[in-house]
Amino acid sequence: MIFVCYPRCTTCQKAKKWLEANGIAFEERHIKENNPTIEELKDWHKKSGLPLNKFFNTSGLLYKELKLKEKLPVMSEDEQYSLLASDGMIVKRPILIGDGFVLVGFKEIDWEAVL
Repeated sequence: MIFVCYPRCTTCQKAKKWLEANGIAFEERHIKENNPTIEELKDWHKKSGLPLNKFFNTSGLLYKELKLKEKLPVMSEDEQYSLLASDGMIVKRPILIGDGFVLVGFKEIDWEAVL
């Protein structure tokens, strides 16, 4: 599994501790140093079953600075993918990519159900 995170994010820290406490092996990927590509985002989006807007870090400073709350509804899907791939800090995290599933954000009950 790949655990895509921002190490300074408290939610990511909680998720990592949860994975370790449950003995789940993962490869850690720093989202700011290694942005997801458009192709990865499209694949993760498809596997997650979530609407694309759930991949945006709505509580992040960059999201607010760029006024994405107003802009996203009028952007095409391709524009949204490009924007997400442009800066890892716009992407909601953590993201856990496993065999046939993708979890976005950390909700312990959801992770327990899948893992």
